[in-house]
This record gives sequence, C-alpha cells and structure tokens, in this order.
Amino acid sequence: MQIIWIKRIKIVTMRYFSILFVKIITCLFLFSGCGTQQIDKSKTAAAEIINADKAMSEMAMKEGFYTALLFYADDSVVKPNEGAFPIIGKKALINYWKGKQGPTNISWEPFKAEASISGDLGYTLGNWKIVNKDTILNGNYYTIWKKQSDGKWKFAVDGGNNTPSSSKK
Repeated sequence: MQIIWIKRIKIVTMRYFSILFVKIITCLFLFSGCGTQQIDKSKTAAAEIINADKAMSEMAMKEGFYTALLFYADDSVVKPNEGAFPIIGKKALINYWKGKQGPTNISWEPFKAEASISGDLGYTLGNWKIVNKDTILNGNYYTIWKKQSDGKWKFAVDGGNNTPSSSKK
C-alpha cells in the first residue's frame, strides 16, 4: 500500500513539475520579445544617407563623376550600364573606368530618402543635371546605400535615366 502511495506522489509530482516547466518556458518565450524591442534608426539613417549622397555630388563636381562614384562604391557594387550588362563589383568598375576621371559638369540632388528600421540599408531618389555649353540635360536617379562597419555609407546600386526636360541654355 505504501509503495502505491509513493508511486502516486511521484506521478503527481512529475505531472506538476512538467506542467510548471511548460508554463515557465511559455512565459519566457512570450516575454523575451518584450525586452529586445528594436530601436527605430530609420530617420537618423535617412538623414545620413542624404548627406552622403550630397557629398558624393559635391565630390563629382570637383574631382569627376567616376572618381566620386568609386570613392563611395561598396565592394559588391552593381552599376547598371546603358545597353549592356551591369558592372558587378568595385574591382570591375575600377577596370571599366580605368584612367577616367569622369565629367565634372554633373550634379545631383536627392529629393527622397528612406532607410530600414535597423539603420543599415536605405535608398535615395533624386534629380541630376549636366550643364554643357549650349545644353542642359536632366534626369533622375536611384541609389541604394549600405552602412559599413566603420559607420560610413557606401552605395550598393546606382542608376538613373534621362528625363524629357532637356533645355537649351
């Protein structure tokens, strides 16, 4: 009789601890997400991206378009190429533009930027302009930016196209 009673206590105790264990684990899973809420870094990152985009434009006007883009390009950059396959990788882009500074008569201005909540990826949209002696060419562009481990922004993809608003000077 005593052995049966001890077995019942063991069974009841094991059931009790099993249920308690399941409840504790469930609570841990439910509440573990509450303390690790991600901080929204998107607004700060978007402002940083706009600053990087504007700095790249200023550099292009001083040192040349290709020089500026190579300076701000991520190692895994993808650069669409009109009428050809995209150029993939910074080394390939360096070889493609080898010995060329690029035009200095180009400028651009971003009109929109958004970034991920984590603040490590974003994009800009903007308008560009090339001013020649007798003609002004206009277009728009998109640039996808990645935050580097050192906190600087480099672009991963950059492209654009002409817009029909070209005008005589």
